[in-house]
Amino acid sequence: MGTKNNVTEFVLFGLFQSREMQHACFVIFSLFHVCTVLGNLLVIVTINASKTLKAPMYFFLSHLSFADMCYPSATTPKMIADTFVERKTISFNGCMTQLFSAHFFGGTEIFLLTAMAYDRYVAICRPLHYTTIMDRRKCSLLAGASWLAGFLHSILQTLLTVQLPFCGPNEIDNFFCDVHPLLKLACADTYVVGLIVVANSGMISLVSFFLLIISYVVILLHLRSRSSEGRRKALSTCGSHIITVLLVLVPPMFMYIRPSTTLAADKLVILFNIVMPPLLNPLIYTLRNNEVKNAMRKVFRIQGNPEKQ
Repeated sequence: MGTKNNVTEFVLFGLFQSREMQHACFVIFSLFHVCTVLGNLLVIVTINASKTLKAPMYFFLSHLSFADMCYPSATTPKMIADTFVERKTISFNGCMTQLFSAHFFGGTEIFLLTAMAYDRYVAICRPLHYTTIMDRRKCSLLAGASWLAGFLHSILQTLLTVQLPFCGPNEIDNFFCDVHPLLKLACADTYVVGLIVVANSGMISLVSFFLLIISYVVILLHLRSRSSEGRRKALSTCGSHIITVLLVLVPPMFMYIRPSTTLAADKLVILFNIVMPPLLNPLIYTLRNNEVKNAMRKVFRIQGNPEKQ
């Protein structure tokens, strides 16, 4: 006989207990969230409305922007709303939905970055075959595979957690429902589940990180034979990707590559991962890219002197 699940809701401790800090969090993260949604929406609209941004890189970027728009939306609105209440609660079903959504969009973001790295590798290392290899069908398959892989990663994480017995206590020292705090509350042996979490989340982050770093090292080595102008443009594009890879993958490696334990720094690390990459990605991919900036001017009819490509 399994242990009965007596928990119908969880109590979230949030980021800070101080009322002053909670009010500051409301202002800061409300502003961040609005900027994140508007910034990524601007990128999506620009890419889909522009006649010039038809390269595979921009196809993947529109998918990444959509994932970046949804990822913080799974947790940040609840965190912002909780700054007004003394007792922060979330239903059991709401908790599992939040867990699934955060890992779905976060995992998809990682797989999309891998697809974008492959696109850059083909573009720089096999330029003569680029249009043949990265045709519309291949791009759609890679994007679809990224979303499917994110779904499979997240559904496994959620199914492992939802079947655990929770019989009290029900207090989570975090601002949202994540897997490690939930495993800590389960009134059953979670050793095996913890190992699966490491294999599912930790190893995905670690393997993706090394694959991406290796691919960019190969690209950088290949650039030595390019002209200075070609090297400059390629380095600019790859530099944006490398910055994003570090922002997206280092925090989950810290969080999930270790056994199922919670550390004091976990809340701030996962907060950084949820808030900062989706907020910064539109800036990283637009401010360093004249094609996107010029396309925005044309789509929104902004007057200016577009820089020459």
